Amino acid sequence: MSENIHIKLPDGSEKEVPKGATALDVAKSISPRLADAAIAAKAKPLHRGNGPSSQDQSRADPSASSGQALEGRRYTQDQAGEGARPTQPVPPQSASDGDLIDLTRPLDKDTDLRILTEKDPEALGVYRHSSAHLLAAAVLELFPETKLGHGPATESGFFYDFYRPTPFTPEDLEKIEKKMQELVQQNLPYAREFLPRDEGLQRFKSEGDFMKCHFIEQFTRPDEKISIYKTGKFLDFCRGPHIPSTGKIKAFKLLNIAGAYWLGDEKNPQLQRIYGTSFFSKKDLDNYLHQIEEAKKRDHRVLGKQLDLFSIQELAGPGLIFWHPKGGIIRKEMEDWMRDQYIKRGYSLVYTPHVMRKQLWQTSGHEGYYSQNMFDVMELDDAEYRLKPMNCPGHILIYKDSLKSYRDLPVRLSELGTVYRYERSGVMHGLLRVRGFTQDDAHIFCTPEQIEKEIADCVEFARDVLKDFGFDQFVTELSTWDPAQRASFVGSEEQWNTATASLEKVLKRLGIEYKTIPGEAAFYGPKIDIKLVDAIGRLWQLSTVQFDFNLPARFGLEYVAEDGTRKQPVMVHRALYGSIERFFGVLIEHYAGAFPVWLSPVQVVLIPIAERHVEYANKVAAMLRGESAHVGAGLQTRPAEPSSAELGVPHFSPVLRDVGSVNVRVEVDAHNEKMNAKIREHAMQKVPFMLVVGDKEAEAGKVNVRTRGKEKTEDMSAEEFGERVRKLIAEKTSLL
Repeated sequence: MSENIHIKLPDGSEKEVPKGATALDVAKSISPRLADAAIAAKAKPLHRGNGPSSQDQSRADPSASSGQALEGRRYTQDQAGEGARPTQPVPPQSASDGDLIDLTRPLDKDTDLRILTEKDPEALGVYRHSSAHLLAAAVLELFPETKLGHGPATESGFFYDFYRPTPFTPEDLEKIEKKMQELVQQNLPYAREFLPRDEGLQRFKSEGDFMKCHFIEQFTRPDEKISIYKTGKFLDFCRGPHIPSTGKIKAFKLLNIAGAYWLGDEKNPQLQRIYGTSFFSKKDLDNYLHQIEEAKKRDHRVLGKQLDLFSIQELAGPGLIFWHPKGGIIRKEMEDWMRDQYIKRGYSLVYTPHVMRKQLWQTSGHEGYYSQNMFDVMELDDAEYRLKPMNCPGHILIYKDSLKSYRDLPVRLSELGTVYRYERSGVMHGLLRVRGFTQDDAHIFCTPEQIEKEIADCVEFARDVLKDFGFDQFVTELSTWDPAQRASFVGSEEQWNTATASLEKVLKRLGIEYKTIPGEAAFYGPKIDIKLVDAIGRLWQLSTVQFDFNLPARFGLEYVAEDGTRKQPVMVHRALYGSIERFFGVLIEHYAGAFPVWLSPVQVVLIPIAERHVEYANKVAAMLRGESAHVGAGLQTRPAEPSSAELGVPHFSPVLRDVGSVNVRVEVDAHNEKMNAKIREHAMQKVPFMLVVGDKEAEAGKVNVRTRGKEKTEDMSAEEFGERVRKLIAEKTSLL
């Protein structure tokens, strides 16, 4: 009599099936339609009293760890197919949530099982991972000399790294895509097999696949079997899981080719990375491709040059931003907004040096955990120094400079501090990934009893930042540690559990939905990341709030408690713009360069029709700048205070007095060019308002208003327009 196992389904019901049955067998027993729609499955041990441990199911899979680091590593911002989009390999799933498995994997224990279809978020990652294998299979059929790197799913699609001396061309992409379609039509299975490690190594060595050999040697043990997936003629060392067959891939598109160094080291061979994306339907694919085209129009690098906002100078080096005058105005607005908020919310402003002794970074732990992202040591006559990659050690030294009482806490130190991080030349990208950048950094030192309120206030502060700058959709993530990767994190399990519980409690109390991302915490503590959704639906990582129980201990921080004893404070790190540069890049793309009035470097341009109208244009400009307004009385251009009739501009109304102190950034275009040419030029510069003035306007004290994005012009008094534009600036509204 065959041995049976129990399968628990999401609705709570259970099925008894023969040991060795697969998830697909279970799906077929429920419904043929479910079996046909199934993509993969999620399984975890079904606990019954003293039943099997949570690791038993993974022990049944000889490759439970094989290749895990290949798809498990989470990358920072990378160039996606559209040339500038966030694209990160999908993070590993939490073991407590179950393991993703193939539909054909035998089940040999009582199992809590969920069949995944295209309606389940996890299914798309499996589908895209299989799409990457389809890409590799097509490349090998067309270009058999190619050597294989790795090919994970990403949040927006997939990529695969190849080593091939001959560069791929756009025409090659078309051929590869056509071959992928052929392989889909063949409905080839994604067949899994297990090989002894030595046999697998020998097989890949015989093919010259040096990268696959490295992965096997790096991520498997000598005594274990390794997981191999076969798709047609293509063999890959891979943990999986995969969809059942190529025929299930319905809609895909190859996007572009980029360079990537093997293991991220420019001393290694340069690989060719082919990006693609895939979706469950052609409609979803078409929508995404439309988003890509829209993203190209919004590319901050193109708009930055067109609008004369910033540049990156080759002579100075990559990843270093030069802010031009117009970009500098916007940066000032951003910094002024943040500093004003700091003061209103009880933060103190501080400034710390850009370079500090190496010994400081050894104490903080950055030298051991973060040195690969730091610039090389500078040897001076008294010691070795490092450019700072973070502001936190400097703020800690300020806190430590004098003993604090519990009555002094919380201490909130804030700084718009410039930091420097070593990014490899191949991964830098405009304003979004740079080597030198300014963070709106703050560190809060508080008692354990104060920590949850401080974190809650930081989260609310972050949401206020995004809302004031015109973002109304957010996604929140809680990044935790991975106990299996203890070498990457400091602190005890108890400390991590306590810190994580505090963050969870805050998010739940605020009613914020969030997703837990295991293994993505900072090395010193868990964090809350708030991602904004931009105008075309893209996610951007900007704001972060981090719990730190490590650095206060490393630096021996103390405060005098109410009972007179010395105790250690806890610490919160938070950056809400993320960085000025990155936030600015996102703002450019979100608004496509058409900034709200309050952020626009030039808010109003006056265009005189003829030379004789320049004087009147200058008078209106002076009124808008606040140079000619006498508080509560009227306009003046000289100490004698001439009348409004002399100026041809009416007095301010009482309504304007509330915003009368708001000055407008205005220019007069007196160039000897045709009016229509001037209008086209300033429309290209995305100026919110153009005021055309001629004889009629000068005589009546009016302006003809052309509003950005609107075809119809309006005639109104200069006073009325001044009131309108000042109100828009004061309210920081995104609307015109």
